[in-house]
Amino acid sequence: MPHALDDLRIVDFSRVLAGPLATMVLADLGATVTKIERPGTGDDTRAWGPPYDEYGTSTYYQAANRNKDSVVLDLGTEDGAARARELAAAADVVVENFRPGVMDRLGLGYGALSAESPGLVYCSITGFGTGAGAALPGYDLLIQALGGLMSITGDPAGEPQKAGVALVDVISGLFASVGILAAVRHRERTGEGQRVEVNLLSCLLAALANQGSAYTLAGSVAGRMGNAHPSVAPYELLPTGGGDLVLAVGNDRQFGALAEIIGRPELAADPRFATNAARIAHRDELRLLLVAALSAETAAVWVDRLTAARVPAGRVNDIAGAFALAESLGLDPVVDVPRPDGTAARLTRNPIGLSATPATYRSAPPGLDERPLQG
Repeated sequence: MPHALDDLRIVDFSRVLAGPLATMVLADLGATVTKIERPGTGDDTRAWGPPYDEYGTSTYYQAANRNKDSVVLDLGTEDGAARARELAAAADVVVENFRPGVMDRLGLGYGALSAESPGLVYCSITGFGTGAGAALPGYDLLIQALGGLMSITGDPAGEPQKAGVALVDVISGLFASVGILAAVRHRERTGEGQRVEVNLLSCLLAALANQGSAYTLAGSVAGRMGNAHPSVAPYELLPTGGGDLVLAVGNDRQFGALAEIIGRPELAADPRFATNAARIAHRDELRLLLVAALSAETAAVWVDRLTAARVPAGRVNDIAGAFALAESLGLDPVVDVPRPDGTAARLTRNPIGLSATPATYRSAPPGLDERPLQG
């Protein structure tokens, strides 16, 4: 089966999540990825648990490291650094997320490697860039706090909340993979490599999307609204006669259908609720009326009725429920990725669908210094 990135060779010096996720996405699409790990312990996430799988391997580590070979090198030694330079010289792409300056001291910085390989694409992922924030530690929780995400997440009467996953690392890894592919495309046209720089804080600010533009364009600083939306109503979690219901009403037609289904058709013509802007201005009154009407049935009943009328509605799944939903919709969310011993690791499918060069799952995340792809 052809792979979109068959001829792309990547040496990955990164660890934890943002960098490994970026290289795994590219490996799924066919790139050959060699993961460089420290002696003894390897990637930090090998020790991050529980949970562990039945072999005692961290499930966190396995989330971002399939389709790779593992090579153990002590970069602090002359021999280790020399071997790393050899691998980098044969690569198309180098990815690293050390503190700014560390790779330069090891002789593995962009300047040194690109002098030997002018076509090299060199991706650096940092917490706060290479300027005044170079020395600051780039941990996801810290970036969520400093970057404003926690200030808009959670109950307005409670404390700021982080997202339930390391969302900044995930977003940064995806931005990094896009940057790498753009640089590779440029090299195909010109033969010229370049440095790709991604920092977690900038990635989060970019990912604030409408909340960021509300500030940059209108000076509006958002706060925590729980499950409500600053610009759309009703777009929130509501109690019913049995369980909670998620409503994501994005236009006036949907609101009219909602009003009809809950037995309050007059709400759609009420000047307080006839338009989205009016609903935003009177969101508290609207919520009280909706909660009263929704108490007549369970959430499950409302979901069936609303979905049939093309009103976006649902219930809150746990992780198992989310995978079960995807499975029921034919999305095949889990793939079996082969291990060298003939067993398989069950991992989440790459969500990118390509009709001619689909993602492939050639090997499970490697053990320390294991090369399942090279045999």
